[in-house]
Amino acid sequence: MTPDDLIIPCPHCGTKNRIPWNRRGDQAICGKCRRPFTTGGSRLDHPVEVTDQSFTREVLQHPGPVVLDCWAPWCGPCRSVAPVLDQLAREYAGKVKIAKLNTDQNQQTARNYSIQSIPTLLFFKGGKLVNRQVGALPKPEMERLIRTIL
Repeated sequence: MTPDDLIIPCPHCGTKNRIPWNRRGDQAICGKCRRPFTTGGSRLDHPVEVTDQSFTREVLQHPGPVVLDCWAPWCGPCRSVAPVLDQLAREYAGKVKIAKLNTDQNQQTARNYSIQSIPTLLFFKGGKLVNRQVGALPKPEMERLIRTIL
């Protein structure tokens, strides 16, 4: 084990899994229950697409912190935030799950969390909403907010 290895709990069975840093982009499968860490074969270092149906599993039941980007394809500021979130997903792989919710296609979850403007970032820790930020932010400010949930 090296200091750069990631220790990631399985979202299904809770078993802690060691992921070598140089393999963080691979599809992760739990060593105990053999289930993938995320739905759809998503990799650890990319944002996870969330739907109304997968929201509870991907966000509320996730054992670690989650940043949920509420966005829509027609939103210019949302598109400008997307590459920054991709970067943050790579940099915080195994520490924070970055997730994306298309509010046009998933209106129930957007309604449940009173999303009235996009982009909106929702910060969850232990399945509880602990912070929200409306509007596009520069990367250093997003990192500051992420550090508050670590």
